[in-house]
Amino acid sequence: MRVQRAGDGDTTVLFLHGAGGVPAWTPFFDAIAEGRELLVPDHPGFGLSPDVDNLRDVPDYAMFYLDFLDTIDARDVHVVGHSLGGWIAAEMAIRNESRVRSWSLISPAGIRLRGQPMADIFIWSQEEGIRNLFHDQGFADRLLAQEPTSEQIDVALRNRFTFAKLAWQPRGFNPALAKWLHRISRPTTIVWGRDDLLLPVAYASLWSQYVPKATVHLLDDCGHLPVVEQAATTAAHVNRHIDTHSGGAPS
Repeated sequence: MRVQRAGDGDTTVLFLHGAGGVPAWTPFFDAIAEGRELLVPDHPGFGLSPDVDNLRDVPDYAMFYLDFLDTIDARDVHVVGHSLGGWIAAEMAIRNESRVRSWSLISPAGIRLRGQPMADIFIWSQEEGIRNLFHDQGFADRLLAQEPTSEQIDVALRNRFTFAKLAWQPRGFNPALAKWLHRISRPTTIVWGRDDLLLPVAYASLWSQYVPKATVHLLDDCGHLPVVEQAATTAAHVNRHIDTHSGGAPS
């Protein structure tokens, strides 16, 4: 598995990316890595990490990352998950929190709000898929103006194929997840863009109902990629959450 690393310190942060893979290294990552060790893996089957045949759904990926934390003997880890990564983090949390200090869920997938399903990204064109991720279309314009390399095209296709394997049916959620979210006992914060076209902002309230004592931060003028579109503000919320719940004996 490819894992990018940044920063140094006694505190470890694990960032779990969304369906599009690890975004280009943004100021968000630099802010989180300040004074800490930041680990940013490519999920199996995404980016430059090889696929694993027996990982067939998001709960499998959650167990994989719990094994990953055991393997590197990481303790008191702060897990930050975006979109698909937030879903993986939640599936980890309901199973085993022994190595985790806190959870930060950024526009997480994984549960369903009746009447407001996740947008069907599998039918979006390439341009729609980029434009619908942002409120500020300047970000989309800059991405669309870039000519992708053959390697980037291959990675995008692998990401799309693996996400389809994980989330094709049911579309983008696990029917069994919501009823177990009450098991999350570590401090949790939720960050959401008010202009999210993929997962409507109403989902933020739904998550706060299911996760005990979760805090919620809604970002104005922001779509589904707060770590890119509102990198500084998102990092400030996550950093504050991590700092508040670092140090001392774990609960």
